[in-house]
Amino acid sequence: MANPLRAEVVRLYKNLLYLGREYPKGGDYFRDRLRAAFTKNKSVQDSEQIKEMIARGEYVARELEALYYLRKYRAMKKRYYEG
Repeated sequence: MANPLRAEVVRLYKNLLYLGREYPKGGDYFRDRLRAAFTKNKSVQDSEQIKEMIARGEYVARELEALYYLRKYRAMKKRYYEG
C-alpha cells in the first residue's frame, strides 16, 4: 500500500532540488547531500515521523530562499551604494 504522504514528500524533494541549483557550494554538492538525506530516511513508515521530517524539509526550503534573497539584496546594495 502506498503511503498517502508520498506525494508531499516527492513535492518537497523536487522543490529542494530546484532550490539547490543556486547553492553556494554548487548544485552537485547539494543534490548529493539531498539524495543521501532522503535515502537515509526512506524506510520510515510512521506518519507522524514523516510529517515531522516534511516540516523540517520545508524549514530548510524557507532558509534557502532567505539565503538567496539576502545574497541578491547584498549584490544590489553593492552595485548602488559603493562608489
